[in-house]
Amino acid sequence: MNKSKLRIIVTGLAGLYPVGGVVWDYLQYPMGFLKMGHDVYYHEDSWSWPYHPLEKTYTQDPAYSVEYIRNFCEKFAPGLRDRWHYLHLHETSYGMSRQRFDEVAASADLFLNVSGACMIPENLRSGCVTVFLDTDPGYNQIMLSEKFSWSENVDRWCRSVAEHSRHFTFAENIHAPDCLVPKVGFDWKTTRMPIPVESWDGLAGIRPTGPWTTVMTWNAFKGKLIYKDVEYGSKGAEFEKLMGLPKTVRLPLKVAVGGVDAPLGRLSDAGWEVVDGPEATLTPAMYRDFIAGSRGEISPAKHVYVALRTGWFSCRSACYLAAGRPVVVQDTGFASVIPSGMGIVAYNTAEEAAEGLERIEADYGRHAAAALEAAREYFDSTRVLRKLIDDAGMG
Repeated sequence: MNKSKLRIIVTGLAGLYPVGGVVWDYLQYPMGFLKMGHDVYYHEDSWSWPYHPLEKTYTQDPAYSVEYIRNFCEKFAPGLRDRWHYLHLHETSYGMSRQRFDEVAASADLFLNVSGACMIPENLRSGCVTVFLDTDPGYNQIMLSEKFSWSENVDRWCRSVAEHSRHFTFAENIHAPDCLVPKVGFDWKTTRMPIPVESWDGLAGIRPTGPWTTVMTWNAFKGKLIYKDVEYGSKGAEFEKLMGLPKTVRLPLKVAVGGVDAPLGRLSDAGWEVVDGPEATLTPAMYRDFIAGSRGEISPAKHVYVALRTGWFSCRSACYLAAGRPVVVQDTGFASVIPSGMGIVAYNTAEEAAEGLERIEADYGRHAAAALEAAREYFDSTRVLRKLIDDAGMG
């Protein structure tokens, strides 16, 4: 195959966790490659029961997940409608037939395992470049180092990570002296979320009259994340710092929250409008509408991202930017590569977050325009994915 047109397999977790933000996180990768003219396919083989967001439990029935992926492709990515393969429990194929997917795998140039979500296909072409893409920096490296017993199938996952020929990370600060992320023996290349901006920038013309918002999981960890005698937390630990923000800025603030032990009552008492995250953003369209109805985003990062100075920048925040919505987000070290000031305001303290909100409100139009420009400059899928291909040695 002409190397200017690569045959690419992208993995993800859209079927495992079929809610709006998750499907946008993963399907924007093949959407971006397709826009570039590559021969791209979405593949999911997590070996796991999928989560059913309406029944709020994991299920052995893949029907909801299968229809979810199918409906996304029909509505938002028609070029992928015949190019997705959901392999339920490593046995039953949906979307593409197993025979057709195996033909694709046997001739693939690039296998991009986003979040390390899936197993490497058994019959992948021997010369195919396999990329592990770390979207959860700090957490993944500590897991690779410590192999916590509370993480299901951790040894198998660690072996799988090592089997990839290239390793990429959202920790864009990983090679800086202030970054504490352990490199665990891998040569990490840096990357960020690719956004097909044209899928979002139509929202920029919608006048934002709603509150400042975010969508979050309070605690995504199933056990204690400890490295060199230091425990690192999830996002809830950092959101605590913003608990009193509604009474400081006198602006409407709203959080769509899911996860374990979220203090819904305390959030409400503090002045936050609180909604159930998975319910409020259940479908891809609802997720887009949630962002479109927002004035902008106000959000912390996971404690592990902040404490280790990873340089991580949120996939969700990138979508806000692409919709022309400014973001006030916690600095993880990203400001060294993605400038803060207009459209993107990084904060370190609650006082800085309040000041950032007030600064944007004082000149909202310019900040909204700068947000869209930042999406085009730093997250445009063609720019991000072209660099990824080059850094993988395939340019």
